[in-house]
Amino acid sequence: MNVGGAGLLNWSMDGGGDVPNIKKWTVFYPVYINSKKTVAEGRRISVSNACENPTCAEIADCCGHLKLPFAIEIDKAYPRDFMQRGRVRVLLKKEDGTLCNPAISSRKQLMLRVAELVPRHPGRVKKQEPSSTSTAGPSKSGKGGRKKR
Repeated sequence: MNVGGAGLLNWSMDGGGDVPNIKKWTVFYPVYINSKKTVAEGRRISVSNACENPTCAEIADCCGHLKLPFAIEIDKAYPRDFMQRGRVRVLLKKEDGTLCNPAISSRKQLMLRVAELVPRHPGRVKKQEPSSTSTAGPSKSGKGGRKKR
């Protein structure tokens, strides 16, 4: 279901057929849990907890697995890196203040749980098997450039 060009929406809550106001939902950019990015580039959790190059679709599937309503906004970009397209909006608390999933009470907990689930995503498991072989290739050591006099 499309919501005003904002992308995909998964609204699985029991409560009428009207479209929710996703503007108040928590914003989740894939860069927040990307182990290939630095803190300055936007990573928000430690490298040991982060996962490698997550996508919006994987994050959305993990939110669905955690029974959290989410909306994918494909046309949005991360402000620090506008080439990084897409974000996911997630509803952590309902209008009355109760948690949608009692196990996840904060944005940080959401990031940690999703980063834990993404590597086990069905579409990702097949991709990572070939990379388990040795990746030793020719490597240069030392600095390049001109010599000092």
